[in-house]
Amino acid sequence: MANKNKDLKSIIRDQYMRCSQDPVFFMRNYCYIQHPKRGKIKFNLYKFQEESLEELRDNRYNVILKSRQLGISTLSAGFALWSMLFNEDFNVLVIATTQEVAKNLVTKVRVMHDNLPSWLKGTIEADNKLSLKFKNGSQIKAVSSATTGARSEALSLLIVDEAAFIRNIEEIWIASQATLSTGGGAIVLSTPNGIGNWFHQTWVDGETNPKTQWHNIKLHWTVHPERDQAWREEQTQLLGEKGAAQECDCDFISSGHTVVDGPILQRYEENCMEPIEMRGYDNAYWIWEYPDYSRDYVVVADVARGDGADWSAFHVIDVQDIKQVAEYKGKLPPKDFGNMLFSVATEWNNALLAVENANIGWAAIQPILDRGYENLFYTYKDDGYVDLDIQLRKGYDTKDKSQMVPGVSTTSRTRPLMISALEMYMREGTPIIRSKRLIQELFVFVWMNGKAQAQVGYNDDLTMSFAIGLWLRDTSLKLRQQGIELNKRALSQFQKTSGVIYTGKNNKNDTGWNWNPGDGDQGLTWLL
Repeated sequence: MANKNKDLKSIIRDQYMRCSQDPVFFMRNYCYIQHPKRGKIKFNLYKFQEESLEELRDNRYNVILKSRQLGISTLSAGFALWSMLFNEDFNVLVIATTQEVAKNLVTKVRVMHDNLPSWLKGTIEADNKLSLKFKNGSQIKAVSSATTGARSEALSLLIVDEAAFIRNIEEIWIASQATLSTGGGAIVLSTPNGIGNWFHQTWVDGETNPKTQWHNIKLHWTVHPERDQAWREEQTQLLGEKGAAQECDCDFISSGHTVVDGPILQRYEENCMEPIEMRGYDNAYWIWEYPDYSRDYVVVADVARGDGADWSAFHVIDVQDIKQVAEYKGKLPPKDFGNMLFSVATEWNNALLAVENANIGWAAIQPILDRGYENLFYTYKDDGYVDLDIQLRKGYDTKDKSQMVPGVSTTSRTRPLMISALEMYMREGTPIIRSKRLIQELFVFVWMNGKAQAQVGYNDDLTMSFAIGLWLRDTSLKLRQQGIELNKRALSQFQKTSGVIYTGKNNKNDTGWNWNPGDGDQGLTWLL
């Protein structure tokens, strides 16, 4: 009997040692999970799960791009439990979109621990719904992304679940750096949610930067041995094409809810160019073409609020070709920014200068008024917003400014029109965009709660000024056409005793733009 006990102790000691050294052996042999349909079952790891566990063990910072329902949250819970049992004072923090989601991962840890054999279990010192603490000092805690939990005590492991959907993830990661500085690691996992956000940037960094701290783990739906093309087609039926691309294919481009579709932005990104000149002390004024004095331009500006959170920005757009020829994004004071706009608009053929007039915008407009710039865009007061049809009926006469206000008014009524113009023009592939800065902003310009805006932690200054420019481009062309029609009417009034000078369209061969001063017809199209 003594020998049997001795053998049993040796077996247990051997098993314990193997478990402590190998998370795959630990989970494959001793961990149970709660299956939604089959109840408590042994966690029979697939090959891709075993490989992922080994990668988590061997790398400090792990970013996991995953398909849905691959058991990766459960795998992360098992890795956390293994780390807590075989290390003293191992502190795990779980952050998710909501506290409930984070709590679910802690629950998975608890279920696994409760079903371990007694010789593997840790001695529980404290246990509640959101945390679990062992006598060896190791613990796991769940918090929502809305808390400042990442700034708390030193962390051994930070687990961020569905990181691409956490609005303040960049802030959370920065806050965690101090707590991870003593050698802690991270598991950041998510399905994709668009391009340009922190999760996407982190993934790209792991792929492209040889000096990065991040280790990438990609788990496409095809890694699961029980899934085939029929399963994938079923997901399309359930989720739609875009939803299935996000949830199954690990497709950043097709995922998310960007105002301008990801594939369209990707095509624009491929055609971006380095500027031929960068001006200013901060090289923030980028130029791709120099002024052509035969062209019409519009300069459209968005003025920073002045709180340091956003930027002042403007675009110079070739009206005829809808071509971006220059751009600025910087943090000049509003008055200095206004003086800069005066100079830029003057240089670009006295361009139509449209400055967004909300909030601090007036501080930028004032020096433009003081210097007497003639081609400043005005909005009618009584309209409340720019209605082009109304403006055309009234006549766009900026000499009478009594009923007008300088600048562009971005309101709840005009903003959707600007966003619509942006989306329509870019969907049609009409604008010529050179700026990587603008495209990067557009990648994080998304629909949130029915409103088009930058993701939290990003800005949309270049985006909105470009949207205003596309909207006003139609305005300027309509106004230009109105001027042409006025010229036509004026020419029609030219009379001589011999008859009408302007011939109109008196015969089929006539263009309608001829006159006869007495020695034969001459064309008048040059007047246009």
